[in-house]
Amino acid sequence: MKFGIIKERKNPPDRRVVFSPEELVALQQQFPSAEIAVEASDIRVFDDAAYEALGITVKEDISDCEVFFGVKEIPVDYLIPNKKYFFFSHTIKKQPYNRALLQAVLTKNIELYDHETIVDANNKRLIGFGRYAGIVGAYNGFRAFGIKYDLFQLPKAETLSSKDDLISRIKRQTLPNIKIVVTGHGKVGLGIKEILDGVKIKEVSPEDFLTKNFSQPVYTQIDMMDYNKRKDGASSSKQDFYKNPQEYTSDFGRFTKAADIYMAGHFHGNNAPDILTREMLNAVDNKIKVVADISCDVDGPVACTLKASTIADPFFGYLPSEHKEVAHTHPGSIMVMSVDNLPCELPKDASEGFGVMFMEHVIPAFFNNDADGILARAKITENGKLTPRFAYLQDYVDGK
Repeated sequence: MKFGIIKERKNPPDRRVVFSPEELVALQQQFPSAEIAVEASDIRVFDDAAYEALGITVKEDISDCEVFFGVKEIPVDYLIPNKKYFFFSHTIKKQPYNRALLQAVLTKNIELYDHETIVDANNKRLIGFGRYAGIVGAYNGFRAFGIKYDLFQLPKAETLSSKDDLISRIKRQTLPNIKIVVTGHGKVGLGIKEILDGVKIKEVSPEDFLTKNFSQPVYTQIDMMDYNKRKDGASSSKQDFYKNPQEYTSDFGRFTKAADIYMAGHFHGNNAPDILTREMLNAVDNKIKVVADISCDVDGPVACTLKASTIADPFFGYLPSEHKEVAHTHPGSIMVMSVDNLPCELPKDASEGFGVMFMEHVIPAFFNNDADGILARAKITENGKLTPRFAYLQDYVDGK
């Protein structure tokens, strides 16, 4: 089996890669029959010399490989027919802007595996950059707070080298006794927590967060049952919420009366109620003045997320009274950070962590006859057709 690490070609440039040089060495040691070639790249966070120094082949043409690993979407003209590809295709939710990409994959008889579709037998995602989105997003939340109140200026995360560097920069600042509320307990939420714990922000229970005053910064990480309640006032449970989300409404308003910063790292399921509504943000007792929407669902459950912001221009102001974007310096505005590609700001850490997960969960499947069904579940296309698991995309492919 010959694996190829492709050059990222999407703009704006993405410096991440599926495997660091050290992880490719580990791959070859564990699976000696594997052959590996790295496509030369002038933007990758690990330069060509870093791979070559460890004996890994780097060249301009890697078209003789059987399986290609990338991060972002591949321009249609660079897709090689009759190959296997792994990358974030952003097609499985029928994203209109990538219909032509999936059509080309089928036309070129490519086997497509999306990183998002790599799941276990219980459909739990096994790999991703979520942890690093949480890490960078939390840092950007502090950066936004410092700018809004003219308290301190943190450098952009993309200019720093690691998670530890982000933490050390925040720890140099003097923070007032703010309250931070966090939604989400998945990889994104845990990434947020890594930063908050690293900075030594005190974690408190939701009840104490809502009812007590503190002489130091604190945070609470809340569960879906902390911010959702049944409309009819009946007793609620996670099982009932998953089964009947339409019967619930947001109870997040009680946290808007206590929190200064909201860091959103939740997963928002279909038909689940909005979390932070326009009414909450416009209420006279709303205290939230900074929202770091790391989940970044535009026009979704967080009302002030009017758009995805960018690494170059990460912050904008939201004016609740008019539900519109304004300058973040506007005195009546809420500061919003909604960058949708946060891991790109920490490409080295993110790449190293991604490679470890990929090595653990995906690579063995190529050598054990896919004993755990990893590849079978992840495969979107085969023999020029959608696989049964992804047949729901046919009308999307057909342009309907």
